[in-house]
Amino acid sequence: MKPELQSWLTEKRHELHQVPEISGKERGTAASISNLLQACGPDAVLTGIGGHGVAAIYDSGQPGPTVGIRCELDGLPIQEISSARYASQYPGKGHLCGHDGHMAMVLGVAFVLGDKRPPNGRVVLIFQPAEETGQGAMAYRADPKFANIAPDYVFSLHNLPGLELGAVEVCSGPANCASRGMRVVLTGKTSHAAAPQDGVSPAGALAELMPALAALGRGGALDTDFALATVTHARLGEATFGVAPGMAELWVTLRTVSDTRMTGLIHEAEQLVSAGAKAQGLNVEITYDDIFEACTNSAEAVQVVSEACRARDLPCKLVPTPQRFSEDFGQFGKSAKTAMFWLGAGRDHPQLHNPDYDFPDALIPIGTEIFLAAIEQTLRA
Repeated sequence: MKPELQSWLTEKRHELHQVPEISGKERGTAASISNLLQACGPDAVLTGIGGHGVAAIYDSGQPGPTVGIRCELDGLPIQEISSARYASQYPGKGHLCGHDGHMAMVLGVAFVLGDKRPPNGRVVLIFQPAEETGQGAMAYRADPKFANIAPDYVFSLHNLPGLELGAVEVCSGPANCASRGMRVVLTGKTSHAAAPQDGVSPAGALAELMPALAALGRGGALDTDFALATVTHARLGEATFGVAPGMAELWVTLRTVSDTRMTGLIHEAEQLVSAGAKAQGLNVEITYDDIFEACTNSAEAVQVVSEACRARDLPCKLVPTPQRFSEDFGQFGKSAKTAMFWLGAGRDHPQLHNPDYDFPDALIPIGTEIFLAAIEQTLRA
């Protein structure tokens, strides 16, 4: 990559970093991306896809596959801790997962394609909203505008702290775990704190359910039987000394490698909750949020990533197990051959979603070049 392009992309990454917008609220980010794309010579820029999603289309006019390159628009509702001159200007919000860097890479692809059109087929650059809530990719694909894109292949990456800076890993098959947030509300009856026997308190059921739900999934090896249940939040009654509680709320994140195992884990958890509520004479309501299906890479798309890295003299390691964290990128695999790969952010780099995390700018040219090579490999094949 030419130094002037790398400098420009780094500057744009810093600008995006300063104005993070959380899932579903990415209006300003989408507008900035649309304006930048217009200067990169696409044949069309589509906006408002699945919310605030954007797509840039580069059409050769010749027969061939449509190759999608996907990145994310959204930041996180986390207060950033940073002394960088480009730190977040929005209190309580930050690009603490690196989506600003991912956008910069795909902008780099747009810049190059503006000068050197694809020789055949089409390239579609996908800027997807609401990845952090698991809603964005599904809404993007469900939008009628997606019919104008319809990629045959889609590639994406995520930076990965703990992996050596610039190292590439990819796995064939399961790539990211399925997960969902389970919200349990137990309702009984309040009473005066001096007469708790005249109410129905959910305290006992809550105390029993927290360890019992966690025991349903202890983690372990990332195989087909992997299951992890993590208690993330609990609340009992109101903050008062005069009232025996009549309501409790419990949040648990369920996580599995496969969607089939997730179905089983949900059944086990719901049976446990229902039995615990019934034993204590409580009403129970169960709802789910942040639903991520398992993300699975296709063998053919993984091979493209491996060949793309080889073409750019980058080592690419094929790993046997998926990542524990979730990604809604798997939705694109329902209609295309897909691969998500991992790009190392450094062995000692702050973890994703840490308040002091910042995307390493050194990764921008690496990710851009891998995406460009993947496009070349796919169109050539």
